[in-house]
Amino acid sequence: MPRFNANLSMMFNEVPFLDRFAAAAKAGFKAVEFLFPYDFNKEQIKGALDRSGLTLILHNMPPGDWAKGERGMAILPGREAEFRAGVAKAIDYCAHLGCPQLHCMAGLVPAGVAPTALRDTYISNLRYAAAEAAKADLKLLIEPINPRDIPGYYLNTSKQAIEIMDIVGAPNLFLQYDIYHMQIVEGDLAPTMERLLPRIGHMQLADTPGRHEPGTGEINYPFLFGHVDRIGYHGWIGCEYRPAGDTVAGLGWVKPYL
Repeated sequence: MPRFNANLSMMFNEVPFLDRFAAAAKAGFKAVEFLFPYDFNKEQIKGALDRSGLTLILHNMPPGDWAKGERGMAILPGREAEFRAGVAKAIDYCAHLGCPQLHCMAGLVPAGVAPTALRDTYISNLRYAAAEAAKADLKLLIEPINPRDIPGYYLNTSKQAIEIMDIVGAPNLFLQYDIYHMQIVEGDLAPTMERLLPRIGHMQLADTPGRHEPGTGEINYPFLFGHVDRIGYHGWIGCEYRPAGDTVAGLGWVKPYL
């Protein structure tokens, strides 16, 4: 049976962030993920996890200046020192919080930079991040994101991600397969999941259109949940969706699995 964790950056938004851990536990979740922990100190987040009895599955590396629209630094020439400092900071949080994996956002394609420079920078930065993560026994994840939600994002398809992973050649580098993004960009979900299963470190979900909970859109989630069982996916699936209404009221779809 699939295991689902709550993405606290998108769910339970009606309560302050540090209170969302208790809300997720009360709703029946055993694990959580979120985008970034860096607005809070490690002890605050560790306390919220411990009080709620939750496991942290995933968080992101620092993305640059999120408030100014940056969505990662990994492809950006000239930002390598800042990127490496972010790797160290993210690994430090993971070690303190017991988090087993990190997502590295690629970034937005800047004007006037040669595609080869972006690709070479990305590969070099991923090799560095994967090596540092390996020292801490962590998985490093990269996620293709659809260009409708984040226009200009560098990494858009599973094919592109696998090509980059093959070049990087790090055994702890895995694909973060977001069903919502992949339905928008390429479809063919079930066969792609099965084909790429050995390369997938984590999955996420939302329905489309709207990026709401399963059952609100076009994706046949009951079929896919059975499919991930059949193909032997044993990881977590992060619920990275915007609730269509009240978060708890919209959890009917997941209760049989919790």
